[in-house]
Parts: sequence; structure tokens; C-alpha cells
Amino acid sequence: MDRRDFLRASAALTATGVLPQIATAKAEAAPVMLPEAGWRTFEVSLNTGIPPAADAIKAWLPLPSLHQAAWIKPMGEIWQGNASDAYVVKDDIYGARMLYAEWPAGVPARIQVTCRFATHDRLIDFENPGKAAALSGSARALYTKATHLLPTDGIVRETAERITQGAHGDLAKAKALYDWVVDNTFRDPKVRGCGIGDIRFMLKTGNLSGKCADLNALYVGLARSIGLPARDIYGVRVTESRMGFRSLGKGGDISKAQHCRAEVFLDDFGWVAIDPADVLKVAVEEPPGNLALDSLPVSKARSLLFGGWETNWLAYNVAHDIHLPNSDGPQIGFLMYPQAEVDGRRLDSLDPAGFGYRIQSSEITA
Repeated sequence: MDRRDFLRASAALTATGVLPQIATAKAEAAPVMLPEAGWRTFEVSLNTGIPPAADAIKAWLPLPSLHQAAWIKPMGEIWQGNASDAYVVKDDIYGARMLYAEWPAGVPARIQVTCRFATHDRLIDFENPGKAAALSGSARALYTKATHLLPTDGIVRETAERITQGAHGDLAKAKALYDWVVDNTFRDPKVRGCGIGDIRFMLKTGNLSGKCADLNALYVGLARSIGLPARDIYGVRVTESRMGFRSLGKGGDISKAQHCRAEVFLDDFGWVAIDPADVLKVAVEEPPGNLALDSLPVSKARSLLFGGWETNWLAYNVAHDIHLPNSDGPQIGFLMYPQAEVDGRRLDSLDPAGFGYRIQSSEITA
């Protein structure tokens, strides 16, 4: 058994911009309200229980990897179980952290990983541009490069250039891409998990449907193709929404609450939060369902989610094309779900019950 003490925040958490309360579809006259300002602290626990196998069992469990002073501060993690070995490893390119654990043949794989973190809502005031810290050359290169599922040439670049024709400046181009994704794609509830994110396939076939890892990846790929640094951020929802959106929150058992968001870097504002996929989730799932894009809830989500997030969500990492250490299996497109191999066979990470994991969240208020 290996234990780590939770890290204590070294400085007081200070408040920044907060997100507006969103009215429901029937409450069109309700005033726009602000939720309580300040930071919130959450705890997320992942438990695995994989039956014993004839060969070794290996697991790779995502850990919080992003420390952004304005909106997320990891506070450490602890783990315990019967693994013969367990330690934290980190992706060399993106810094994605994960707990690697292994068990010998004939031993059931049991481990619990608990992490704490603080989050803050985000909201950019586009009317007051400031002088954001410049993006380094290496970071700009990383967040404009192609990945296996995010090509930046051919039909991707051609589409982005067509969308942004006539737009001047990075803000106008970023907004044009966002509006195009919202207007031309749709959420498909039948897609397993969060989707794959194969954007060339989406554009070539004209099937612009999917879930967050498809729709937000499409935005990121289009942005990168015209030189706008952009990145997917892979994580999981941890509590209900305080903004009136029933569809944009999940607490308690969050084993199926994974969600990918995105950011685009604009010179006057720095990293800007966006989430066109959640706009379309509101359209499909917000009661009574199948809302028009010009309905009140969807319009407000659309306005909010270009420049803002309600951060009732844990961000794991921004990594693509990950080779899991000590695995002979194929690389994975992103690390948002637990991964495991039994007898050399990769388990289905999108099936918590079949895999043998459960993720739970709670807010720490004391």
C-alpha cells in the first residue's frame, strides 16, 4: 500500500470573474443572477475491482495535471490497495499525469485513488482586452501542430479558411469558428462515451455529429489549421450546475460523466475557455428536449460558452496520442477514462461495470 498526503494550498484562493445564472426555458423574465463568487473544493475517488487473471493486470488512472492560477489548483492525491507496484508517471510532451499500477497473475486488482482540487468559474470580458502573457514559441508550436486525429492540412484547413474568410484578427476568427461549429454540427446521443475525435473523417463524410470529444476537437483542429493555438482539455463533471442547466452537471456517481472542453489562445486575452459541444448538449438534453438554437437556454449557453465556463468540472490533461507506459498495446487518442490491460487485452474503458471501476465526487465545504 502506498499513501501520499494531500498537499495544502500555500496561498489563499482569490476570487476572479464569475458566471451568470442561466434562466430556464419557461422563465424568460427571470433576471440574470450571479452565483456565489469564490473557489470551490472537490474530492474525486476512483475505485477499481478487476477479477484475478491468468497473467498480470496493469492499470493507468488519470490524475489532475493542470495548475492554472485563475481556475484550477490540484491539491494532491492519495492511493491505497493491493497492487504489487504503483507510482505516478507523466507524459513527456503534455505533462499528463497518471497513476500506473500492476498486479501479478491470480490477484484481483483493487485500488482506490482519491484526489482533491479547487476550481473557479471563468469569464472573459471581451470588451476590455488586456495584455496577456505571451505564449512561448514551444507552446505555440505544440498547440498548433497536427495530431493523429487532428490533422491541420487538406480539408481541415480549407474548411477553416472558408469559415474565417473576411474575419480580421484572432478574436474574430476564433468566434467565427465557434459559431460555425454550433450552427453546423449536432450532438448524437447514440455515440459511445465522449466520441473519438476523428475530424478529417467528420469533414470528408459530412457527418458532423458526435459528442464532446468530436465536436470540440473539430473546433480545435480548425483553429490550429489557421495558426490559432487551441487545445482540448479532458476531464469529468463533478457536481450539478448552479446556472440552471440540468444537462450540464453531474455529482455523486460520475463514472459516466466524462467531458472534454476546449481553449483557444488569443493574444489580448490569453487562454480563452470555449465549449461548443455543451451548447449542443443543452439543445438536445435540456428539458423539454430538442430545443431550437435560438431558444432562450441555448442562446444563453452559446453566449456564455465562448469565453466562459462554470467550472463544476475536473480537468485532467490536454494530452493527445498517448503511449501508455509499460504497455505493448496501441496508443490512445486521449486520457480521460481509466485504462487497464488483463492478460495483455485492453479493457473497454467506456463500460465502467464491465471494466470494474466506479468514480464518485463530493464537494468539500468545511
